[in-house]
Amino acid sequence: MIKSFRSKPLAQLWATGTTAGIDKQKHKRTLLRLETLDQAEQPEDMNVQGYDFHPLRGQYPIRYSVHVNGPWCVTFEFEGKDAYRVDFEQYH
Repeated sequence: MIKSFRSKPLAQLWATGTTAGIDKQKHKRTLLRLETLDQAEQPEDMNVQGYDFHPLRGQYPIRYSVHVNGPWCVTFEFEGKDAYRVDFEQYH
């Protein structure tokens, strides 16, 4: 279950389904990834075809990433069975 967000626009998108802070063309794909993340009980549950799931190197605690569109990704950390500090970013 998603417990916290780093990104205010991403939190708003999750809560309301819309936000001015994220390009409207990315809303659907981003929401699909958030729905999958909300159901995930471990990071590996995000290893879905087309998501390009991977851990980020040099990050502690370990952050994970799933691809949304272009350079944009949803990144997150896991504690127990919950996702924390979920963000929408270009980390490359």
